[in-house]
Amino acid sequence: MEAVPVRARVYVACVVVGALLCLLPLPDIRTPWWAAALLAALYAGCERVARSRFVGISHPAGTFYPVLLAGAFLLPAPAAALVAVPGALLSHVEQRPVALRRIWRAAQLVLGVWAAARVHRALGGREAVVAGDVPYALGPAGAAVLAFCLVLALLDGGILAVAERVPVRRAWRGLVARSLAPIAVHGLAGLMMAVLWRSPYGPVAALLVLLPMCVSWWAFAQYHRERAAHQATIRALVQAVDIKDGYTRGHSERVGQASMMIARELGMDDERVEVLRFAGILHDVGKLGVPTRLLRKDGPLTPEERRVIELHPEYGHEMVRGIGFLGEARAAVLHHHERLDGTGYPYGLMGSQIPESARVVAVADAFDAMTSTRSYSRARPVAVALAELKRCSGSQFDPVMVAALVEAVGRAGWRPAVTADDVDPPRIPPPGAPVSSRPGAHR
Repeated sequence: MEAVPVRARVYVACVVVGALLCLLPLPDIRTPWWAAALLAALYAGCERVARSRFVGISHPAGTFYPVLLAGAFLLPAPAAALVAVPGALLSHVEQRPVALRRIWRAAQLVLGVWAAARVHRALGGREAVVAGDVPYALGPAGAAVLAFCLVLALLDGGILAVAERVPVRRAWRGLVARSLAPIAVHGLAGLMMAVLWRSPYGPVAALLVLLPMCVSWWAFAQYHRERAAHQATIRALVQAVDIKDGYTRGHSERVGQASMMIARELGMDDERVEVLRFAGILHDVGKLGVPTRLLRKDGPLTPEERRVIELHPEYGHEMVRGIGFLGEARAAVLHHHERLDGTGYPYGLMGSQIPESARVVAVADAFDAMTSTRSYSRARPVAVALAELKRCSGSQFDPVMVAALVEAVGRAGWRPAVTADDVDPPRIPPPGAPVSSRPGAHR
């Protein structure tokens, strides 16, 4: 719980209070409690299995939203909201704090389902479901799905803004657009469940609607297994680099983090942000092809030795060019030591000739190199490193990327890391020397 900011706990508490208020009328409403209990047990069981270690992965939440939306179409709002609680509180959670995350998820779903049920009933949707009039039921069901989606997006964006200090406009950007289509499909399945539930065939027929959802779940499970394999491949490559170049252990992960901060600040979509993170993590994988004695050398490099080390972007590109899921990250691995003025390597590209991903990683790489203590250079304060990046922007670094990093670090902060013991006094470069000429800048 200590890792959760106080403001985030207060926000969660407010959402929980709102959810309790939605459930408050439960003792006074008339509802078929057996139906609510059956839907709650069904949702809890499905989500528990889908998000358990039994299936080999932790499947994303929301696979069985049709059950919740069917409850919203069949039951009064408080009873429909209650259907989500057992499944949310019993679900498998990997990240800590587990209890707080479960409570947050339960409160979020209670509010979303309650809003959907209220909108559906206000528009006369329940009568259409009871009558089995599917065409007429589509309108109220669509409005209910939209309300459900908006509430979840509103709450998700709020927790991002409060817990991670993401700017409000960026916290909500794209949340509704990304989730509306899949939730609309779930809403249609939920409507079919509700109509069949009220038909002469009863709940058994309604459960058959879940079969396509199970097929969909299985397909997504395969996708996530593939992503897990990708992550394992990247981890293995990074660990190999860290073992070989002990002076910069952890550097790759931090460059990936800084690259992700820049990408988010620039408003890139989540998929591209992830690719930029991969680019930062793998930017030095070519060091596996460089002799270890050069990587661990404490003294100045000879011109010949520097030329050998400067081959590592090309080595790295050869290693990763066959990994299709990396996308533009492969260009970043090859070009992250290019400079805007054309004096970089390996090809001396200039300005916009340098891929955008490489310009992002170049700034992230230099920033972490300056703020980390190694055996050949002492860490600089973050403010000094950012000032140096600004000084070299336009000639070595893309000013847009530098400005994005400055903004992101100013808001979220940065914790410089010690990546090697100071066994020897560090070699402090002259104050006016550019980043690219400082010891260790290209290692």
